Amino acid sequence: MDGSVEVGRRDAAAGRRAEGSLQMEQKSAETVIGAVVEPRAYGFLTVVESGTHGVFGGYLLVDPWGRPLEFHCTAPVKVSRAQQILFGSTLQSHLHGQQIGGTLLAESTVTPDVVLTDLEPMLHVRSHTKLPVALVREASADLPAATFGSLGGTSSFTIGNASVRPHATDAARGDDLRERLEELAAAVDLCEPFERIRAAIDEAQRR
Repeated sequence: MDGSVEVGRRDAAAGRRAEGSLQMEQKSAETVIGAVVEPRAYGFLTVVESGTHGVFGGYLLVDPWGRPLEFHCTAPVKVSRAQQILFGSTLQSHLHGQQIGGTLLAESTVTPDVVLTDLEPMLHVRSHTKLPVALVREASADLPAATFGSLGGTSSFTIGNASVRPHATDAARGDDLRERLEELAAAVDLCEPFERIRAAIDEAQRR
């Protein structure tokens, strides 16, 4: 790869360029018998490919109401033809799972209940985190099970307009994940946060 993934950080109030990570200071908390309990958080992980710059990784964490808690993105990563040859079939697991996905998850200060991705190669990140990971697609697409590949679990479930298939490692936790995601799905479409990530990265490239 063209260098390692770099992740920066910026203060939203300072208004500096959003090409690193952004922590949103709008977390809400509930008080239960004198203890402060943070609400659930949900992670959305994807990549944006640019013919000019390379591949950008983006990671957005939201609260149960769909409001942003943190946003992180990587510097662009370019893969040369020689690297494609040398990595062979392991390229996707290294690029998406370790170099981009693993780095973004490690950078976050918020621990989500589940990490969602709309790209099958990003499921490789499950090897680099203890968090459950699931693939999200539009339910209206009526995609066959084979589309999810071997990394997806044996069964999927539908929430609103989204079809969710846990990583094979988390297949047994399907009912629990569904319950956790229903709270978020009541506020936003599960596919919508990925569009925010792409828009944020596109905006950063224009500056």
